[in-house]
Amino acid sequence: MHKIGVLPCDGVGPEVVAEGLKVMAAAAEAYEVDYELVEYDIGGERYLRTGEVLPDSVMAELGQCDAIYLGAVGHDEVPPGILEPGIILKLRFDFDQYVNLRPIKLYPGVETPLKGKGPEDIDFVVVRENTEGFYAGMGGQLKVGTPDEVAIQTGVYTRKGTERIIRYAFELAQKRDKARQLTMVDKANVLTHGHGLWRRTFAEVAEEYPDITTETAFVDAACMWFVKNPEWFDVVVTTNMFGDIITDLGAMIQGGMGVAASGNINPEGISMFEPIHGSAPKYQGKNVICPVAAICAAGMMMEHLGEVTAAAAIEKAVAAALASGKLGDLSTRSGVKTTEAGDLIASLVE
Repeated sequence: MHKIGVLPCDGVGPEVVAEGLKVMAAAAEAYEVDYELVEYDIGGERYLRTGEVLPDSVMAELGQCDAIYLGAVGHDEVPPGILEPGIILKLRFDFDQYVNLRPIKLYPGVETPLKGKGPEDIDFVVVRENTEGFYAGMGGQLKVGTPDEVAIQTGVYTRKGTERIIRYAFELAQKRDKARQLTMVDKANVLTHGHGLWRRTFAEVAEEYPDITTETAFVDAACMWFVKNPEWFDVVVTTNMFGDIITDLGAMIQGGMGVAASGNINPEGISMFEPIHGSAPKYQGKNVICPVAAICAAGMMMEHLGEVTAAAAIEKAVAAALASGKLGDLSTRSGVKTTEAGDLIASLVE
C-alpha cells in the first residue's frame, strides 16, 4: 500500500491534480496497485486565512508518506517570496530531494517550434541539482532602500552534493540505455571555484563508468544546441540555477508547459512530483488548462514507487491521446476542457 500526500495548492493546481488522480486511478485499477491518498489544505488561501504556510504538523505527516503529489503554488493576493520558498523549497530541502528530474520528450502529434525536428530528435532528460547553488539561501542585504544598498547571494557547492547528483546522472544514463551519453552543463570558464569543483568531480566519477560517453558544455552553448541540435542530448546534469533555466527551454521544445512534468527525488527518502507550470490564477475555475503535465507527473510517481507497468500504461495513454489529435493544440484556446482531456487519457489506459 502506497501512501501519497496530495497538495493541490493554488490556481489551476487542484484542477490538473484531479485529472492526474483520475488517470492514476484507472492505471491502478488495471494493474492492481494499492494506494491511499491524504489531501492537505496548503497554499495561498490557507495562508490568507490563518497566516500559516506549511505547518510543522503537516510536514511531520508528509514525512510518513511514500510520495507527494503537488499541483501548483502561487496566489495573486500573496506577495512573491512567501509561498514558493515556504512550500516548494521547504519540501525540497527538508526532505533532501536533491534530484530534480525533467524529461524533455516530444510526443507524436505535439508541435515543436523547432523546424525539421520530430519525436526522434527530442528525447532526453535533464538532471538538475536541487538543494545547493544559489537557491541555498545564503546571503543578505545591507542599507536596504538607500543608494548604497548591497545585496549578496552566495552560490553553495559541496563535494557531497556535487558528487551525488553527478553519480545519479551516470546511473540514469546506464538505465536509459539509449545513447549512453552524459553531458555536464556549467559555466566553469567564469564561475571557476564552484563550477571547477563540478568539473573535477565529473571527471573523477566518470572513471567509474567507462561505458558512458561524457562531454561538457557551457550553459550558453547548451541553450543554443538545445534549439539547433536537441538530438545530441541523452542525459544532461547541471547546477540548480542553470537547471531551472534550461528546463524551461526544454519545455518549449517539447511542446510547452502543458506537457512538462518533473520529479523532486530523494532516492532514499520521500520524493515529490509535479507539473512544472505555475498556478495560472487567471484561468482558475475555467476548465481550460491542459492537464497532461500533471498526468505525466503522476506517471513518474508511479514509476518511482515501483509500479513500472502502471506507469508505462499511463505514458502510453498520454502518447495515444496526443497522437489522436483530440487534445487540440494543448493551449487554453484549444476548446478541449481540462476534464475532457483527463477523461480521454483515462479511457486509453490499457
